[in-house]
Amino acid sequence: MTTLPDRPGTALLVIDVQNGVVEGAPRRDEVIANIASLVDRARTEDVPVIWVQHSDDGGLKEGSEAWQYVSELPRREGEPLVHKRYSDSFEDTELEALLAERGVGRLVVSGAQSDACIRSTLHGGFVRGYDVTLVGDAHTTEDLTQFGAPAPELVIAHTNLYWGFQKAPGRCGGTVDTAEVSFGAAE
Repeated sequence: MTTLPDRPGTALLVIDVQNGVVEGAPRRDEVIANIASLVDRARTEDVPVIWVQHSDDGGLKEGSEAWQYVSELPRREGEPLVHKRYSDSFEDTELEALLAERGVGRLVVSGAQSDACIRSTLHGGFVRGYDVTLVGDAHTTEDLTQFGAPAPELVIAHTNLYWGFQKAPGRCGGTVDTAEVSFGAAE
């Protein structure tokens, strides 16, 4: 249903599952296990897996231990790695070109953080014409309650809730759990 012509393919995006991003995140191990399951399924079904890695001048300096991807999610040679400096994985990166090369019009999104890079990338893909599915049990966020944010579990639940109802002319959003993910075209 994507609005992108001649792009029937699906890609799995794995966003910012880096040591410094998911350290102390709720359900960290469960989320990483779900992402690993998605990666295995995508590889088995010849679905592109595209890795996204954030860097900044603060705690995620390129090359630092915090910047590194978690060891439980090894990237295979040939799987693209998109380096970003903004929340939206499309912003000032080669992500759009990589997806176009692979004929991708539908994204399956996983990773961190729910209320920052996940939300920004969901919206970034959607406004660019992609169908975008969020994997509800394959994303997490840090605890920002000291700054007035809701508890992480509520942030995750709210993100799952509102993304489940996203639709626009010619494209759709949606939220599913890992076990319900289909890498086929959106319905």
